[in-house]
Amino acid sequence: MTPLQPGGPQLAELAGLLADTTRATLCLALLDERAWTAGELARYAGVAASTVSEHLTRLVAGGLLVQERQGRHRYVRLAGPHVAELLEHMVAHAAPARPPASTLRSVTVASNLAYARTCYDHLAGRLGVVLTDAMIRNGVVDDTAGFSITAPGIAWLDGLGVDTAALRAGRRPMARACLDWTERRPHLAGAVGAVLCRQLLDRGWLIRISGQRAVRVTAVGRSGLAELFALSPVQLGA
Repeated sequence: MTPLQPGGPQLAELAGLLADTTRATLCLALLDERAWTAGELARYAGVAASTVSEHLTRLVAGGLLVQERQGRHRYVRLAGPHVAELLEHMVAHAAPARPPASTLRSVTVASNLAYARTCYDHLAGRLGVVLTDAMIRNGVVDDTAGFSITAPGIAWLDGLGVDTAALRAGRRPMARACLDWTERRPHLAGAVGAVLCRQLLDRGWLIRISGQRAVRVTAVGRSGLAELFALSPVQLGA
């Protein structure tokens, strides 16, 4: 009998964790980087609180989520950006595409998500891909062998007030290509992707849309992004 391939049982266990619609839905909800309570996730998924609690216990034990307790509340979040990137890649490879949204609210939510959203701690959606393309075109990111930050890119980030020395000393990759599930093209992840997303939110160029993972570009953000990334309003899109 042929022995099991090393890593096979672990991969099967991971696949089993996500092979349930409710557990997959809970993980995707947590892509907004926030910590959610079990009750909030139960309402989001439309299932009983006891059911969600059982699923969360499995996801925590499987290493996809981490939890903390504050009083009687149990908060959970994704275990880290590596889990977010795994989920985004899996959704991008999923087929066929979901059916068209059927209500005005669902159409609006889907449109917002497709245009700009957070993928855990970095920017995704059409806007994320547009900004990534601009950084490649402007010589900030080199995409010849995966994603890497160029020497001019380091200088550009320094000019934005980013502590690039700290980023380079960290354990997280500076730049990483993350396959965007709506655009089917890569956007920038990694330490630089995270710090840029945080800067855009801190500057008020992007704001989170209440109750959604989507973000919206503000009026000052449109002009700021156009100048910083050398883009036209048309390139920024909707």
